[in-house]
Amino acid sequence: MANLRRGGLFMLVLCSGIALLLTTFSRSGFGSNLIYSFSIGLFCWLIIDGGRHAVAHAQERLRTERGLSAAAIHGFPGWPWMIAIVLLGMLLGPTLGMAMADLLTGNRSPSLLQLESPGARVTLVITVLSSIISVFTLTVLERLARTRALAEAAQRAAAENQLKLLESQLEPHMLFNTLANLRVLIGVDANRAQAMLDQLIAFLRATLSASRVARHPLRDEFARLADYLALMQVRMGERLQCRFDLPDDLAAAMVPPLLLQPLVENAIKHGLEPNVAGGRIDVSARLEGQRLVLQVRDTGVGLAGSPGDGTRFGLAQVRARLTALYGAGAALELSTVHDDLGGTLATVHMPLSKS
Repeated sequence: MANLRRGGLFMLVLCSGIALLLTTFSRSGFGSNLIYSFSIGLFCWLIIDGGRHAVAHAQERLRTERGLSAAAIHGFPGWPWMIAIVLLGMLLGPTLGMAMADLLTGNRSPSLLQLESPGARVTLVITVLSSIISVFTLTVLERLARTRALAEAAQRAAAENQLKLLESQLEPHMLFNTLANLRVLIGVDANRAQAMLDQLIAFLRATLSASRVARHPLRDEFARLADYLALMQVRMGERLQCRFDLPDDLAAAMVPPLLLQPLVENAIKHGLEPNVAGGRIDVSARLEGQRLVLQVRDTGVGLAGSPGDGTRFGLAQVRARLTALYGAGAALELSTVHDDLGGTLATVHMPLSKS
């Protein structure tokens, strides 16, 4: 379809230019010249452009049936076929085009085989030159478009591979942190450690399928966060409270899986755990225009009171995933909350997607 639009636009410009040129150097009117120019150009284009794509398509299908690689240049059947198709277009295009234009205008043009006629010679010369220019220009444009498409496909593949690598890093990171906490709890309270292990098994079972898809509904993201916080509550007890705010009209919005889990984990490790009394984690979603805003807020010690240890892997991982998926269209911001409860607020801005 793109090739058809590109070729049609080029022929529109070329035929208009030819009609204008003929009007300048002849006594005939622009309207008549435009009809003849478009009629001849239309048939030449259909024969040459349609012929080369038809032959190239047949060649590619034959290569596929024989298990061979595709043609190096898409839509180009090779020079022997190309020369034959161009010659056919030069022979049939003007004849058919002149006949259609005569039918539209009511004129009677001389046969193109009468080379002693100035009109026939001019028509043939213009047809040959315009056909050569058209074939060369359209071939170059298609090769450039195909090269651009291949480059964009390679860029998308690289971004997807980067995203898969980041997701594979996320899962062990979360798991190792939880196992480290479980190891400590075993020596302190064996019963709570057993409960935490059971919760971990349930969490991993529920999360495994979600972590293998590119996107899932926001309701599923919130459900996985609830599972994770339930797991952390086994260890922290009353020191950890949580609250969720997901509007019904945003429940079906599609987001990358496990996007917010590193932010919740970060809030517990750097916000609530250093606080003797613990605190609360609020996870919310809202809409600003056509952008989805996701927030993870804790009532812990805040950025100033957070210990300086740790690699900040969670924050870097979320930013990297957002960049790989949305480029500059998404961002993660971290700020201190200035109210009675205090703490830290992580805010994700991203495009709203329902599919």
